[in-house]
Amino acid sequence: MKNYQILTINPGSTSTKIAYFINDKAVNEVTIRHSSDELKIFNNIIDQLDYRLEVINDILEKEKIDIKKLDCIVGRGGLLKPIKSGTYSVNENMLKDLTNYTYGEHASNLGGLIAKSLADKVNIPAYIVDPVVVDEMEPIARISGIPEIERKSIFHALNQKAVAKRVACELDKNYNDCNFVVVHLGGGISVGAHYKGKVIDVNNALDGDGPFSPERSGGLPVGDLLSLLDSKIHTYKELKKRITGNGGIVAYLNSNNCKEVVNMINDGNKQAELIYKAMAYQVAKEIGAQTTVLKGDIDAIILTGGIAYDELLISWIKESVSFLGKIIVVPGEDEMLALATGGLNALRGLEETSIYK
Repeated sequence: MKNYQILTINPGSTSTKIAYFINDKAVNEVTIRHSSDELKIFNNIIDQLDYRLEVINDILEKEKIDIKKLDCIVGRGGLLKPIKSGTYSVNENMLKDLTNYTYGEHASNLGGLIAKSLADKVNIPAYIVDPVVVDEMEPIARISGIPEIERKSIFHALNQKAVAKRVACELDKNYNDCNFVVVHLGGGISVGAHYKGKVIDVNNALDGDGPFSPERSGGLPVGDLLSLLDSKIHTYKELKKRITGNGGIVAYLNSNNCKEVVNMINDGNKQAELIYKAMAYQVAKEIGAQTTVLKGDIDAIILTGGIAYDELLISWIKESVSFLGKIIVVPGEDEMLALATGGLNALRGLEETSIYK
């Protein structure tokens, strides 16, 4: 059987991750961290494209990864129209929607754009896998309370799905037979109810739903938010950025780095402790809510994402939700492997590649 060489690219709100795979085995992985100061010079996510391409090309050269030898490049999916789970070819319709923010602005929009830009240079396929708009929500979960507004499925689908499948395997079960509450703890935080292989309810982790995170506001008192807008103190664009990029921990503590926050706490900063504990408090509340969606029938609560490495935050969450059932911590994410597996299955013809229309 032929060995395939695959490059995966995962642009996050504060990082760019790349990994070189031979089949499903990672040969080389690199994570580039982007500070708030580095990114604040860009007005929009799309403005970061050339900057991130330059960073990636420098890493490829440094690590001696020759794109001419690759069989495909797989990027993390961005904000697109609601679509089914799977592997998608990056086509013109997708590029248009990602570039024009047709369905929203997010760092993951850069995944398909970067993959296509690099792949076209050597005439190989570019894919995305399980983008953040994978939509399996039940009709009842879409009701918001105002007919003009429908709740949306925007979450860390790639990592949530990959980690849930991994845990199911470790429990000697099939993912499609399991019920999980999966919590992705990163620059954004999403909490999903996984019912028999489908995420039937999840908070919109991007723009104002669920717990606040290192750089997103989470759910806000709507009346007060409208008052802020009406006061003319902030423009709509400024408030939107405050919700999706400058809210949460960074708004209170001027840092989106949880390690720095923990250092503040260790140095006796009571305000930092209060804000960080409040984030754990809100995460625990959302776990409880999603547990009710599954009617208490859960195989496990799974805590994953980069912040899941922090034992302090995890301990606070556990204190609040341990009575609900088994808690399994999977720090980091399986996103790069999930991207590579999707690309590999497409190359081998094991999975039909979906077309974005």
